Amino acid sequence: MTLRDRFQRPLRDLRISVTDRCNFRCTYCMPREHFGSEHAFLPRSDLLTYEEIVTVVKSLVPAGLEKVRLTGGEPLLRSDIAALVRLLKEAGPHIDLAMTTNGALLSNHAQELADAGLNRVTVSLDALNPTTFATMADTTKTTPETVLEGLESAKKAGLVVKVNTVVRRGVNENEILPLAEACSGLGVPLRFVEFMDVGNTNAWQLEEVVSGAEVRAVIEGRFGPLTPHKGQKVHEVARRFATAEGQEFGFINSVTQPFCGDCSRARLSANGSLYTCLFSSKGHDLKGLLRMQATTDEVQAAIKSLWTDRNDQYSVERHQHQDVATKVEMSFIGG
Repeated sequence: MTLRDRFQRPLRDLRISVTDRCNFRCTYCMPREHFGSEHAFLPRSDLLTYEEIVTVVKSLVPAGLEKVRLTGGEPLLRSDIAALVRLLKEAGPHIDLAMTTNGALLSNHAQELADAGLNRVTVSLDALNPTTFATMADTTKTTPETVLEGLESAKKAGLVVKVNTVVRRGVNENEILPLAEACSGLGVPLRFVEFMDVGNTNAWQLEEVVSGAEVRAVIEGRFGPLTPHKGQKVHEVARRFATAEGQEFGFINSVTQPFCGDCSRARLSANGSLYTCLFSSKGHDLKGLLRMQATTDEVQAAIKSLWTDRNDQYSVERHQHQDVATKVEMSFIGG
């Protein structure tokens, strides 16, 4: 059985936020003026337990779930995250199990994550210049070198590694080529993400968006023509290209080239709400159901009722300059 929404989009990908906390205060995600020392994060009792998360995944395995991505906040802040990876791999051995991290703690966890069954890791890295890095991430406790060490550790552990870079005009355009050179040297795919209007606190302005087309022109100016990557799947958010030497670059153009029509992703927040879009204004509580000892069949039925009624296409609506409601913060439901 495959769950399909009103636009016949299947549910193939579940992104799970395991915590709303993060050790960075990236200006495009968790700006310090809104997530400072007075911000009230979720108490531990409000977080889904690992067993509850596994129940949700088990409920969707018969419905065609193919991929699970662990996110945050910063997922490596959650205690013994490798234990969750192990449980998820047991629940769905065929599932492509991935994680998105800022990389600050990756060196300490890469091997145990790989041993537990994690397949892939995507590392967010917005600059190699220490000053620009500190500006983007709003941290003085982590350096680009620490993140690069995490990348190396992940590769050594056998994980498939990718790097994501958010490009913001007036902040880090000068980092495009240095990052491209570094990732080329490491043999790691690099994906450029357009600065998105996620949530309500990142002071998004269209003028600060550096389009994927602009970034691609910069890359081609240095590496030569990019050709579409073979094997590109229709539901992938990144449009992938390769140089003549085989280096891969991707472009996530949510602002200039909306891809809602192929979206097959649902998101589970750290406190157990299901969101059917990254730009949703509200979630749907599953935690209450889980804490009443619901069976996997009952959880699947609840998700089915939500997914089959889904008609989200925010990026298209924004592209057409339609009004949209207040949106959930990305730090609450992951990327």
